[in-house]
Amino acid sequence: MDKQQQAICYFRDHFNCAQAVFTVFGKENGLTEDQCLKVACGFGAGIGRQQNICGALSGAVMAIGLKYGKAAGDGEEKKSDTYSRTRELFKEFTGLNGSSCCRELLNGFDINNPADYEEIIRLKLFQINCEKYVNDAVLITEKLLK
Repeated sequence: MDKQQQAICYFRDHFNCAQAVFTVFGKENGLTEDQCLKVACGFGAGIGRQQNICGALSGAVMAIGLKYGKAAGDGEEKKSDTYSRTRELFKEFTGLNGSSCCRELLNGFDINNPADYEEIIRLKLFQINCEKYVNDAVLITEKLLK
């Protein structure tokens, strides 16, 4: 099973978008599955269900940082490289999907409004939209991690 399929499986198994993306990369970079799932948990649904930055993007940014980020004793070039890869991630993702904002990516619906949430469910936006965003974030991140 490829990373896209693995991430979609996590998402369909009731983990959020950030968890789904980060976990497929974190496991291959020395973290356990549980560590990945816990670390990424608060980033789902636009960070704590606030519908800001798409959680799939947040998971991807964490994956980039895990592999390339600046740690104690590292030079500034590590930070610059991480920022550059992160900007490329956002550029490509936004080019594909028109936004990096969770609410916009969910057609303007407010997850925290019960009527809007019912409409998200009725329209199957988590399955249709969010699965695409998880897939796109994984594909772009794979390219950026090579």
